[in-house]
Amino acid sequence: MLRHFFTNSFGILVSRVLGLLRDLLTANALGASIWSDIFFVAFKLPNLFRRLFGEGAFTQAFLPNFVKVSKKGLFLAEIFLKFSGFMLALSLVVMLFAPLVTKILAYGFSPETITLAVPLVRINFWYLLCIFVVTLFASVLQYKNHFATTAFSTALLNIAMITALLIAYNQPPNLVALYLSWGVVAGGVLQVLAHIIALKKLNLLRLLNLGLAKFSRGKRASSKGFWGNFWAGVVGSSANQLSDFISTFIASFLMVGSISYLYYANRIFQLPLALFAIALSTAIFPKISKQIKAANLANAAILLSKGFHVLFFLLLLSTIGGVILAKEIIWLIFERGAFDTSNTIETANVLKMYMLGLLPYGLYKLFSLWLYANMKQKLAAKISIYSLVLNTILSLALFKPFGAMGLALAGSISGLFLLIYAVCIFGFRNFLDIIICKKTLITIFLAVIFAFLLIWIKDFFNDYL
Repeated sequence: MLRHFFTNSFGILVSRVLGLLRDLLTANALGASIWSDIFFVAFKLPNLFRRLFGEGAFTQAFLPNFVKVSKKGLFLAEIFLKFSGFMLALSLVVMLFAPLVTKILAYGFSPETITLAVPLVRINFWYLLCIFVVTLFASVLQYKNHFATTAFSTALLNIAMITALLIAYNQPPNLVALYLSWGVVAGGVLQVLAHIIALKKLNLLRLLNLGLAKFSRGKRASSKGFWGNFWAGVVGSSANQLSDFISTFIASFLMVGSISYLYYANRIFQLPLALFAIALSTAIFPKISKQIKAANLANAAILLSKGFHVLFFLLLLSTIGGVILAKEIIWLIFERGAFDTSNTIETANVLKMYMLGLLPYGLYKLFSLWLYANMKQKLAAKISIYSLVLNTILSLALFKPFGAMGLALAGSISGLFLLIYAVCIFGFRNFLDIIICKKTLITIFLAVIFAFLLIWIKDFFNDYL
């Protein structure tokens, strides 16, 4: 488990470092302006589905069914063909109704701004078809305990976007946003090619080809359980992503740059979340699914306990560091070019609010695996619906007095709600059995020392350097 965790974590680290470089170049070229807002809105829709499929509903529904089904090649082929058709149809609908889709994404945009954003929305959305294929292939690779390709392939998206930014150097901001959008599509194509190569090397591409041949002869796999779990999982795993959409929608009514503040701060927040919570959850999910299928609930609980203590330590220290050093982090990474000091202060305040939700969101991802491995996607969906309602109410209540900070705080509170509800379903006594131990006390003690050390170092640099 730890070996696969470190493989995922290192791959995500490489990708996120490149992602930060990409954001640095984006901030330098566009700052927090109307064109940065337009691009982030255009990129947000396919990015929502990337997170939804890559980190949520699809894998959590596909893997347990793929483990259970006997005709794996036929099952894989059927899901591939049906989902490809669905994604292609969805993409064509977005192409036709792009102005309406853009209006929904950013209702506060003026008609002139929406007109500028529509071409970018159309270009960016084609990334969705690529990322679906990547997610399906990644799930098959995970079944074979191969994580490296998926972990490192996200870097290809960032490399493509960085290349687009370099090509667009010193160009007007509208051309920079256009080049970035084509960079997104190119990155998706590169990710698909990387996974096809990995499948071929592991002789899994042959499994898909055999399944496609059988499907073409009229044979079908038993995939009914998958579809029910998938659509329930779409709701159950999308709380964070839909909360992000709600924030963007409401932020479009705030001052110019608010969408960008949320985006830049969320990028920093996503780094430890992906590096630790998503990496560990991805590594542990196939193992928990296989243990539950074999009725080894005790072994599955042991895996969950080990994952909890690793995440609790890493996420707690990340939260402390993110809150204490928020301004310094934003200044170091983004403050250059069109991104000025006022942008740094606003983004840092938003980051502090986001970081408050890091620990609950990360732990929720871990405990939600228990629900998905036990085929309880519908129950997880109910939890998510309640969280979304809470997030919407809090966002509407907090965005006027606190601006973008209030939207980030609303998301963090809804994350805490998700964790509490998931723990109640898992069993509060079982949860206490995990947390009441020496490891938890040692982690808290080290976290307190770490907080005081960071404050002292920060004061020292401010006073003497």
